[in-house]
Parts: sequence; C-alpha cells; structure tokens
Amino acid sequence: MKARLVPLFFKSEREKNNEFDVQLDRLKEMLSEEVEFLDPVAIGSPVPEADAVIFPQLVGEAYKEINHFKKINMPFLIVTSEFGTVAMWDWEIITFLKSEGIQPFAPYSLNLTKTICRTLALKREMKQTKFLIFQDNPGEGMQASIFKRFYWWEEECINRIEENFGIQIVKRSFKKLAADAKEISDSDADKVLKEWNINTEGVIPRAFRSSVKMYIAVKREIESDDSIKGVGMNCLNESFYSDTTPCLAWNMLYEEMGIMWACEGDILSLLNKFIIHNALKAPVVMTNLYPFLAGEAAIKHEGIDKFPDVEEPENHILAGHCGYFALMPKSFAEEWTLRPKVLGIVDENATAIDARYPTGDLTIVELHPTMGKMLVVESELKEYVQYPGSDCRNGGLLKVKDGHKLMNTLYSHHGTLIPGHKKVEMDLMAGILGIELEVV
Repeated sequence: MKARLVPLFFKSEREKNNEFDVQLDRLKEMLSEEVEFLDPVAIGSPVPEADAVIFPQLVGEAYKEINHFKKINMPFLIVTSEFGTVAMWDWEIITFLKSEGIQPFAPYSLNLTKTICRTLALKREMKQTKFLIFQDNPGEGMQASIFKRFYWWEEECINRIEENFGIQIVKRSFKKLAADAKEISDSDADKVLKEWNINTEGVIPRAFRSSVKMYIAVKREIESDDSIKGVGMNCLNESFYSDTTPCLAWNMLYEEMGIMWACEGDILSLLNKFIIHNALKAPVVMTNLYPFLAGEAAIKHEGIDKFPDVEEPENHILAGHCGYFALMPKSFAEEWTLRPKVLGIVDENATAIDARYPTGDLTIVELHPTMGKMLVVESELKEYVQYPGSDCRNGGLLKVKDGHKLMNTLYSHHGTLIPGHKKVEMDLMAGILGIELEVV
C-alpha cells in the first residue's frame, strides 16, 4: 500500500514558472514505491481525501496564506529540494508556520521522507489488517504463575489495539491447529522441504517434519485471507497441545509471504514489530531482556551461574529467548541454524532457531500498554555469549547508557530489537501515529 498525497501549490507562483511541476516530477520518480500522488490542488481550494498533503515548492506567499495553512486538517510534508528533502532556504517559512501552531514534516534526508510516507500508508493499512492468534485458555497452562501476569491476554489489550490502530485480533484454537498439523502426511512435509534450503544441526527427521507440518497448517489458515498480516500462538504456555514449536514456521511464512510473527502470542510485541518493520523497512525481532541489575532472578530463570564479567555491569543486558538470541528469519540474520529445542517447557520433538544479528549499534523498542507511548533505547550489541547446558545457549550482550534509568522505565520483559540507531526515524514515525516517544 502506498501513501496517498495531494500536492499543494501557490497559484500565482505556478503561473510564473514551472518549478513546482519540475519538482513534482522528481518526487514522483524518487518516491514511486512509497507514494501515489493525486492531482495537484491550489492552496485554499478544497483538498480531496488523502493521507497527507505535500508542498514540492514553498515561496514567500506562504506568509500571506497562513490562514489557509491552518485549515489543512491532515499531516503535510515540505519536500522542496531536488534530493527529496526540505531545502534549507525554507527554514524561515517553516519556523513561521511553527510559530503559528502548525507542525509540518520537513525531512532532511530521503530516507526520512520515505519513512514518513511509509508510515502514512501504514496508518491506513492497519485499519484493514488482522492479526491471527492461536490460543485456547491462555495463562492456565504451563508456568501459569508467570503467564497469568501478561497484559497481552487481556480483552482490554485487544480493545486498545483495535481502537488505536484499527487492527482486528482474530482468535482460533491452538489445540485444533496442532491436531491438524499432526494429520499432515510425511510425504507432504517432504515435498515442502525440498523447496527450502534450511540449515539444521542436530535436528532429527521427525522433528524437522513436525516443524514443517506446523508451517503447512498455519499457511492453510491464512492463505485465503490477504488481510492477515501477523500471526502468533500460545506456544509455550499451552505447549502440551503440540509436538513442535512454530519457530521454523514463522521464518518460512515471513520469507514467503512477509507475515510478521510474535512468540508466545504476544500481540503487543507483534503490533510493535509490525509498525516498525513496515514504517522503517528494518529487520525486527523480539526477545527477552535480562538486565544485569535484575540479579539472581534473571540468572535463575536462564539457568546460568552468573552474568558475563564486564565493566559497568549495571549498564548491560543479556538478551535471549527460548535458548538463543532471538527468533528471526534467515534474511535478517548474519548466522542462522535450526537446532533442537532447549526449554523444558516444550515437547522433546520441538526445535528452535539459533540466529545472530551483526554486532554493533542496536535500538531497543517497546510499546506501552496504553498504546500511546513507545520506549526507545539506543544501545550496542557487543558480542554473543554461550552457556552450554543452560536455557541460554547463545545470548546477546547489550550495553545501554543508563541501566538504572532503564530498570525504572521498561514496559515489558519482551523487547523489540532493530539493528542500528533508529531514534530519529522512530520520532517521525511516532509523530504521524500520535505516539509519544520515551527515550532512555
């Protein structure tokens, strides 16, 4: 889906020269994948329904047209340079507009311009989007004392997602899905396997087939409905229904269909990842965050003897989920291998993905339960650490600026990780979606 933008022009200026039309033609070429440009409209004239308006040209007449600017009741962009950015000569006009209570988007790189446009399109797309979650009695199964605490099970969470973003949450039975997967023949699973190049280590044929059967079963559930853009299942808390885990299925469905996924049926993390991935076109994964400041509680949960020895331990986090750094599609990963399961909570036949992002700059993002805020933490993925025989066979070592502040700010133990520092892009994205950024 593309953003629908209405170009606005100053009538007297357009009659004098062709600068507006030349710039509009440039933008149509540069933003061909992100924008559907509607017919240009003179400022002060009625504007048709669209996602935003865009000014390919600003002139001094803008000062006199301030009342018409104030009547624009949708976001507007100022993209006036030949490079798909705001021209520096327009800063005076932009400052004047801001002084009059108008907040235009004036991106200073082509990437930021595209981020704004993708977010505008996403805002409309979400109103036509469904997330499909497989669960039966969430919180009542395995490790109930932990899982009963999670907000993503609550009807209030579902209602907030629908009210704030328009996404519909569809629930179906995990028990039935798991039974359907088991009924799929080995020969059908083998046919699918022949079409994929999947790197495995230590995975027995039965476990491999079971993971592929889950992919086939989920695909059958979603392939007839194009509005389903995200999936998840209560794979740990209700793991007794299935002889496998959905890790490989999530990888295959993303690579084949672009379907976003969430571990443990966490629809809040699913929403967070869906927004970020579509707006920023960046890789996203979710994982558990174990700040060193959490101490023995985190150490015990992961079954390790201690955190790694580092300088400034108070500013470090161990990141890991289901035995490894994070579940991610192969296309996001620097290294990727399907391995036998690690956690005791799942079936002995289950599998898990051992994958790595490149080390370096990293952004941690979490969505607040009210849906009105996002936590953004720029950090560093320093290295990977291994604890053989534990529940953290290959975890990521993250460093943040202020671990104490983070401990008093984290919204969840589930964090979304994005390679690179993305605070600037996140700020523009959040502005369009009406979300406040909380930066640590």
